[in-house]
Amino acid sequence: MAITDFIQMIVLVSGLGILAVFAGHQAGGADKVIEFAVSRDMFKFLPEPELKEVLFFIAAAITMMLGSIPQQDVFQRVMSADSEYSATRGPVIGGVCYIIFAFVPMFLVVSALIIMPEQANQLIQDDPQKVLPTLVMTKMPMIMQVLFFGALLSAIKSCASATLLAPSVTFTENIWRRFRPFKEDGNELYAMRVTVLVFSALVLMYAIVMQGTSIYAMVSGAYQVTLVGAFVPLLCGLYWARATTQGAVFSIVFGVVAWLFFVLTPAGEEFPAQLAGLLGAITGMLVGSYGPQAKPSLIHF
Repeated sequence: MAITDFIQMIVLVSGLGILAVFAGHQAGGADKVIEFAVSRDMFKFLPEPELKEVLFFIAAAITMMLGSIPQQDVFQRVMSADSEYSATRGPVIGGVCYIIFAFVPMFLVVSALIIMPEQANQLIQDDPQKVLPTLVMTKMPMIMQVLFFGALLSAIKSCASATLLAPSVTFTENIWRRFRPFKEDGNELYAMRVTVLVFSALVLMYAIVMQGTSIYAMVSGAYQVTLVGAFVPLLCGLYWARATTQGAVFSIVFGVVAWLFFVLTPAGEEFPAQLAGLLGAITGMLVGSYGPQAKPSLIHF
């Protein structure tokens, strides 16, 4: 798994890196692209000094920063490190590399605004996700198209494998095993394969239902689930001695219910749902840990 992801990331980074160099040359040089971005005020990072704008900015930030921490694939990579040094430094190095690499597609989109201004501006208004594919398909030679779709395929395969394997292994090991203990390794492997198939069907149905939704919205929604349902129990379980199992259960329930309420009602337009869910999870942890404790058999997982 790690080797496969490593190779796929090499293909992805190399392909988009070459595309960025080629697009920069078509736009008149990297300096022209940066100058254009500055003139359009595209380096503006902070939101307007209004409460609503600041809250949604903070919510978007914590969704990616904190919501990714409880992810099973991240946990698996940290725990499989060969030393404490690798486990602590690896994620930091990876995060820095992610931030740096995120500027490559941004550079490509700004280049597109110079290379095909009218078409790019129209696509940004209608469907921003089509800017980069349109640039590659209409303004670049065949070899660049091969590199682009090779990089795109590598990204899809890397995300798909982790997305399917992570919840399948988690469900089999942490939930199904509690009800049906495995007598042999073969039974466990069979259960994992069936779970992968079931999750694949569920993901396919979700993709069909969410057709037309932006990739950013779908990824953000996925990270919001772990943010409101898993981050607080994980954090308190590691660093707060007073945390209890009941507090973790309350945290999950309070966080998910608060998040769903703001997602499914107009209240989510005025206050970010993931921030409400996070506050609900913190409240649940405090109430559940400080309140009277139920019998362990009722809340044991």
